[in-house]
Amino acid sequence: MRKELRMIKPEFNLLDEPWIRVRTRDCRIEEVSLKDVFVHAHEYEDLAGETVAQDVAMLRLLLAVLHCTFSRVDENGEENLLFDLEDDELEDEVFRRWKALYVLGHFPEEPIQDYLEQWRERFWLFHEERPFWQVKDVKEVLQAKESKLYPACKLNGELSQSGNKVRLFPVCSGVSRDSLTFAEASRWLVYLNAFDDSAVKPAVRGKKTEEQDNDTKKKKGSKGPGLAWLGKMGVVSAAGRNLFETLLLNLTLLKDGDEFWKEENKAIWEKTDNELSKEERQLYPLPENQAELLTWQSRRLLLERSDSSHIKGYWVLSGDYFNPENAFTEQMTVWKIDPQSGKKKWMIPKTHEPDRQMWREFGSIFCENEDGHMPGLVRWNQLLYRKLKSTTDLKCRFKIVSVQYGDKNATVKDTFSDSLAFSSGILSGVDERSQRAWVLRIKEEIKKCELLTETFGKFFYNVALAGGYSTDKDLRKSVVDAGKETCYASLDVPFRRWLNSIDSNCLGEAMEEKVLEWQKIAKQIALDLGRETIRNAGMRALTGKEVDKKHYASPVAFEVMVRELHKLYPALRGRNS
Repeated sequence: MRKELRMIKPEFNLLDEPWIRVRTRDCRIEEVSLKDVFVHAHEYEDLAGETVAQDVAMLRLLLAVLHCTFSRVDENGEENLLFDLEDDELEDEVFRRWKALYVLGHFPEEPIQDYLEQWRERFWLFHEERPFWQVKDVKEVLQAKESKLYPACKLNGELSQSGNKVRLFPVCSGVSRDSLTFAEASRWLVYLNAFDDSAVKPAVRGKKTEEQDNDTKKKKGSKGPGLAWLGKMGVVSAAGRNLFETLLLNLTLLKDGDEFWKEENKAIWEKTDNELSKEERQLYPLPENQAELLTWQSRRLLLERSDSSHIKGYWVLSGDYFNPENAFTEQMTVWKIDPQSGKKKWMIPKTHEPDRQMWREFGSIFCENEDGHMPGLVRWNQLLYRKLKSTTDLKCRFKIVSVQYGDKNATVKDTFSDSLAFSSGILSGVDERSQRAWVLRIKEEIKKCELLTETFGKFFYNVALAGGYSTDKDLRKSVVDAGKETCYASLDVPFRRWLNSIDSNCLGEAMEEKVLEWQKIAKQIALDLGRETIRNAGMRALTGKEVDKKHYASPVAFEVMVRELHKLYPALRGRNS
């Protein structure tokens, strides 16, 4: 008797089912459908997923929908493909279309709904042939290899718990740990494609993992997929006053703010079966359109149900990847020169350091320099401010998000974020008479802050030495670093407040006065911290001690620091502090 095939009934369509978490104006968290998130985007403060990294992954999914829609039709839903326009017409239409959406104040419902309905069959979470952002054959392949199912607690990015190691203080337990609702699983599915760790995934049919690794290394000298794409970089995104503005500010209709995209947008759900890769760990050329990159399939996943409303785990293989060198299609990251590139000096994505405030990265994010590449998103926003500043009231706020991984990038260790706000004119304005932009002055002051913290770190160590701390040179760095971080922590809020107070129209003498205002604040912070450090060090540090025929005492250390501050801020010399 012929065995009958069991058909999977399409279920949980992401266009209609509530699954995207948003924060309303009254600070409530709601789950909404993919359709509703666009219709009411102007009514939501922001995305509100379980983690900031999940919000980034979701933001990119929503941006892919917008790229596919508004690169083909205008704000009225009338067909007008940007990809088909001549260069002179294209630039005008890009800004006209973007401005029309911005002035409207909300997304026009019909064009987006029409686009999504066109691809309704590709948005079923469970589907016989094309489950959303999943690969139907993954389970069959892995079962043939006798590979195990990854549990739901591993899919849950709040836990990221393997089946072998249980977290001591989990954020959830019981049923909520061992299974996920369809809505939760959908969010973490999007997240995993973006930020999955590089822990060894099961190999494809008939090959051991080592053999497969060797195969990928042979392809153009590739190092293999490793982390999912967003895990390799420090994400930079623009933030608006509501979700509508946030989406619009991140909708980069021009590459790096000045180049036309080479390919028409094509998200993962638009690809035919023949266009989808069939093999694990497939190396591809860098995509030259935003929708494809934003929905890049870094992993081959398939969710496993436990009942009619919950997920118990997932099957996973490594997915598609491309070489990260000079991958400037990516618009949402800072870049740095790869230290292994030698004289070729190609660039790779730069990750954010978890203990480094965003304002300390101001130069690499917002300034052109030889050792980096300004994020395309920042260039795009810079151009928007210049083109539209007289007719819009755009604000300037950016966020950074990064996931920190553990040993060999095999586990997620932490997720962190930061934000920075300042006048949009700072990003776009240049004093034509002197070519002195505010961004350069801010960069200079941040460099002086670095020198100030180094000075304070040395002072902090000298006071510790005077108070009887070990003379072991190997311990010196940890004490100096502790002093520097103490100083940075004290500078943090005042610097953000000063930065946000800058009027970009203040140039010439007014600019110098504003800079001098910050220098007074910074110097006073260092002096106050110095006096506090001396008080805490006690009497022993006041009298000090001899070390290698040199006398160390807290008053002497303070005097040395003051001299260094005079050198750092010569305009303040002689002022009372």
